[in-house]
Amino acid sequence: MTQIKDIDRSLYDFKDDESDFYRLQEGLTEETVRRISGEKHDPAWMLEHRLRSLELYNKIPVPDWGPSIDGLDMDHISSYVRANTDMKGTWEEVPEDIRNTFEKLGIPQAERRSLAGVGAQYDSELVYHNVREEVAQQGVVYTDMESALTGEYADMVREHFMKLVPPSDHKFAALHGAVWSGGSFVYVPKNVKVEIPLQSYFRLNAKGAGQFEHTLIIVDEGADLHFIEGCSAPKYNVANLHAGCVELYVSKGARLRYSTIENWSKNMYNLNTKRAVVEEDARMEWVSGSFGSHVSYLYPTTILKGDRSYCEFTGITFAGNGQNLDTGAKMIHIGKDTSSYINSKSVSKDGGISTYRSSIQIAKSAKGSKSTVDCASLMLDDISRSDTIPAMDIRTMDADVGHEAKIGRISDEAVFYLMSRGIDEAQARAMIVSGFADSVSKELPLEYAAEMNNLIRLEMENT
Repeated sequence: MTQIKDIDRSLYDFKDDESDFYRLQEGLTEETVRRISGEKHDPAWMLEHRLRSLELYNKIPVPDWGPSIDGLDMDHISSYVRANTDMKGTWEEVPEDIRNTFEKLGIPQAERRSLAGVGAQYDSELVYHNVREEVAQQGVVYTDMESALTGEYADMVREHFMKLVPPSDHKFAALHGAVWSGGSFVYVPKNVKVEIPLQSYFRLNAKGAGQFEHTLIIVDEGADLHFIEGCSAPKYNVANLHAGCVELYVSKGARLRYSTIENWSKNMYNLNTKRAVVEEDARMEWVSGSFGSHVSYLYPTTILKGDRSYCEFTGITFAGNGQNLDTGAKMIHIGKDTSSYINSKSVSKDGGISTYRSSIQIAKSAKGSKSTVDCASLMLDDISRSDTIPAMDIRTMDADVGHEAKIGRISDEAVFYLMSRGIDEAQARAMIVSGFADSVSKELPLEYAAEMNNLIRLEMENT
């Protein structure tokens, strides 16, 4: 583990007056990137990567096809914020104010009950990381990205880092490549089955800051892993930014399930990039619940590279007042007899806008491939909006592809029926929406399904 005993305060522009943390000045310059790199003790190749990414960021235009992000001004975003603590291996060592935040979120309790390991990031740095001894004895590596980058797994990191999501991919991938900080590195050896999940939790607590964690997971041949990602932030009256990156490598015959529950605040611009490559006879499963942010661009992408590889995406998005959430999933079929299934649901209320984009690409080489897309939208009033934008690029006649989309409203008869049984109207509507989201919640571990249903209830109570 990376242990920084003494913070070099000369690296930072100021100490926040409200909390015990240090931050770089707002804006993005070469000096900022070099200072972050120095804080991280980057090897030379990583500093070069950061500077090259910064050049790309300054050249690549802002995307013009999704929701407007005019309210996001990088000149007023601090790219790096760290608490006045190093990373701890027990919760008792974590500073009380930070520990209290995670206790309110239920992270220590969840670890004790049902997790094989936990990483907790607070702003730009991990403040806690631990893995069960029996899991470590299986050869499973679960550590922070900085330790992996500078330790015995450095070569593995260099081989895979931002190879699936190159900085040239889009403007915010380039931004991530320049200022990334924190995140998790996971390696599961051949034929190892991790019986209970690993989890990383990301808390962006600083006002006017960005969070740029990098998650790199490599599941070797025949191995099996469930990884859970949780995200949250308090609400401020200024923009915050999340531009993380997730790269997933699923080897021959392996299985990876990647579950995410996002509860960002509604001043957040969530411009995250997630991508997986799946080899022969391997299986990738995405489970996604998105309940926050002012604007989201989020489209997990899966490259079905190996023959008979499979991917399934199950997700729900909840857009309320002032939210414009542009989400979806992308499947790229390359291997023969590959299969993918997308099951997406969205809920919009109080003028919220929910846009779902699906993209299916079947290469000429992907003979015998199958793909099904099923999108369902629920609008809770007449001022909200929901759009489905499918795209299909099929390069072989030997493929089976289907798309279904439907939109609806809560039935007045269903609400009346529940109210006649003594349930008030708000609870009745929340129950109906929870039922609509059941295909997602049943894919989550019990406590995370309960958290998602609680988020739905809170959103409905704010109607």
